[in-house]
Amino acid sequence: MCTAISLVSKQNEVFFGRTMDFNYELDLEAYIVPKNYKYGGDYLNKFYYTKYSFICTGQPTGKLLAADGMNEKGLGVAALYFPGYAHFQSKPSVNKLSVTSVELVNYLLSNCKDVEEVMSLASVLEIIGVPDPVTNHIMPLHWIATDKTGKSVAIECTKNGLSILPNPVGVLANSPDLTWHYTNLSNYMMVSPQSPGLKEWGDLTIKALSKGTGGYGLPGDFTSPSRFVRITFAKKFMQLPSTREEMILSCFHLMKLVTIPKGLVIANNKNPEYTQYTNFMNLNTGSYYFTSYYNNEIKCANIKDNNTNKVLFLGKIKSRAPFKHI
Repeated sequence: MCTAISLVSKQNEVFFGRTMDFNYELDLEAYIVPKNYKYGGDYLNKFYYTKYSFICTGQPTGKLLAADGMNEKGLGVAALYFPGYAHFQSKPSVNKLSVTSVELVNYLLSNCKDVEEVMSLASVLEIIGVPDPVTNHIMPLHWIATDKTGKSVAIECTKNGLSILPNPVGVLANSPDLTWHYTNLSNYMMVSPQSPGLKEWGDLTIKALSKGTGGYGLPGDFTSPSRFVRITFAKKFMQLPSTREEMILSCFHLMKLVTIPKGLVIANNKNPEYTQYTNFMNLNTGSYYFTSYYNNEIKCANIKDNNTNKVLFLGKIKSRAPFKHI
């Protein structure tokens, strides 16, 4: 599952964030990867070098595979689940830029400075499906990329081929594809943060039973279509705060609308699908903020914190919050 979103503050700073919802227990860690770092080799026997440094979240599996992150130029990328639609090549083609599905976040953050450069890959990029080290299966994925101008795209690879689609709403969830989600928004054109006024039905005057009636009909379940509609509605009408610090808090409050507590969604493997972490990145300043399921304290790192030529380990994403007695 998962939901991703980008928001522009009053200071015209772009905040890009996501929830990581999964039914496998992840042991995620945060890293800063420097320029000229060599990675790859395990899947296609190809190696890449980072043109740009980036900060990311990844699973420690013997090599760094990023699930999301941002680079020094202000490009943010996140991978989300895309079951029933994702379709990848099984082996590389000639004269194509072949990148594995598990390494695409790494590659884009390493080599693209903005969304325009991501879009320029549409005619040459092919994604090779390989098993990920967590599930040992080829995970069905699609991706969202956003830069510090606020421009956003979705990268989807289906049986119809690779598409890099403009994403003016700046939201991505899971299946179906992005075009379907945009069509589905037409079903919710009348929802509003304003409660309706008095209505005359014949000789009967009707009034709203409570505040919030304008949003009646917004879906409240945890399916991908419902989360997409709910977070898009919230993004459109969210009141932008006046300071950067308040904006960060507002971002995390917003994502609570699509956060999944343990036990409310059970996957086919009988495990709970829940929000293991939530993060937001300020694409203009390079600051990376995150919380985890057992700790709502917002932790922060900055891409400029690494002034070495080595990968800097920032710590585990998961931690338990102490309870203070007052």
